[in-house]
Amino acid sequence: MDDSARFRITQMTDTGANVTLALSEDVELERVSQQQMMIEAIDRAVMDKDVKEQIKPVLEAILRAQPQMVVKSYAQTTIQISMPKKRYERMGSPRVGEKVTIDIQKA
Repeated sequence: MDDSARFRITQMTDTGANVTLALSEDVELERVSQQQMMIEAIDRAVMDKDVKEQIKPVLEAILRAQPQMVVKSYAQTTIQISMPKKRYERMGSPRVGEKVTIDIQKA
């Protein structure tokens, strides 16, 4: 299986002879409020349209009174790579915050 992923460099350590990069998966997350998630869960759980129409306004009023919390949920992959400085320079010497692509394959 071939899985190419983009990673953002979060930390770099240069020891002179070697470079170590700490990478985390570069994923753009959609911000979703807890209220939105709860309303969607109730929409999926309650099948009767009339019941939904009665519950939804009450639920929205209750949820509006609660503090808003934005949820970002995704289990990111993190990788730490150490390499000779020459190889790091051949790949363009990427810095913290820049993106790199890594191909992961079973050998």
